[in-house]
Amino acid sequence: MMKRATDLSHANSYLRSIVRSDLLLALLFLVLVALMLMSLTIGRYPVPIGEVARIVFTTLPFDAVGSYDDKSWVAIEIIRMPRVLLVTICGMGLALSGAVLQGVFRNPLVGPEIIGLTSGAALGGVIAIVLGWPTIALVGFAFGSGLLTLFVAFALAALTGRASTLALVLSGVIVGHFCSAIIGLIQTLVDPTVKLPSILYWLLGSFVGATYEKVAIAAAMMLFAGAPLLALRWRINLLSLGEVDARALGVNVNVLRWALLGLAAMIVAAQVSVSGGVGWVGLIVPHMARLLVGPDHGRLLPTAAVLGGIFLLSMDDLARTLTDQEIPIGLLTNAVGAPVFAFLFWRTQARGWVRD
Repeated sequence: MMKRATDLSHANSYLRSIVRSDLLLALLFLVLVALMLMSLTIGRYPVPIGEVARIVFTTLPFDAVGSYDDKSWVAIEIIRMPRVLLVTICGMGLALSGAVLQGVFRNPLVGPEIIGLTSGAALGGVIAIVLGWPTIALVGFAFGSGLLTLFVAFALAALTGRASTLALVLSGVIVGHFCSAIIGLIQTLVDPTVKLPSILYWLLGSFVGATYEKVAIAAAMMLFAGAPLLALRWRINLLSLGEVDARALGVNVNVLRWALLGLAAMIVAAQVSVSGGVGWVGLIVPHMARLLVGPDHGRLLPTAAVLGGIFLLSMDDLARTLTDQEIPIGLLTNAVGAPVFAFLFWRTQARGWVRD
């Protein structure tokens, strides 16, 4: 009788935790939507929130001209809307990928840069800038270069004869440093007055050139790779138990691990290709989400994705408004990410990373 009462108490507690998590996720989503609307009001040409709401919710881009003041419509629909959408999608993708990687590697210090993917995509973008290719070609080449780097890292790890996460980490470090060395060499050789400033600015990360074409690329990859990641979030729980336990529960560990890494890598490559290097999002946001909803990936992944959109959109708003000249967002995420991660480290160290 007492055992039945205890089981019932545990079940009720679990149901309450699920309800709280769902309510929190809904609240965070509303915060994200509100922040997106507020972000559309910010800029050199301020637009009242009421005007923003009317433009966004009652018109379409192709028939809105003339319905409102042309400056307001251009500022919202042509300039700010693609940027806000792109920042939000990239923030969600980076946070989701970071949470997945931390679960796969069972290491809270892992971020999307760990497998050399960011450096590979950055190398492709730098080469495209040097060759003077148009924006869409830069995006495509950076994306392809990032995936090629991932393939090289996977192949190098396979040469060890063991499909282990440690082998992939070491391979990613090797490939990432090699790509960084080539980027440094290119920066040394290019014209310091024409090409070098563009390369440096792109490497620091920026959403200045946001377009609906870039939004479509990021959104398509988020849908193509993000949806399977969310569908597999329960299996990540099994994988995070350890290889022995996961295999005992019927999980094909190698196939699942490489599938998760590949999907996460595609999202990161798409982000780097459309905005350059943006660090720390995939590292610190999953920790924030873990503090709110716990380590269960069923709740952690969607919460981390929404928090990632909120975090990166907040950083982009600061980048646009802190000074007269826009600050590269990569600098802000680095400046904010380091102390935030230090606080999270202090907050969790006493209890241990695993219990977070």
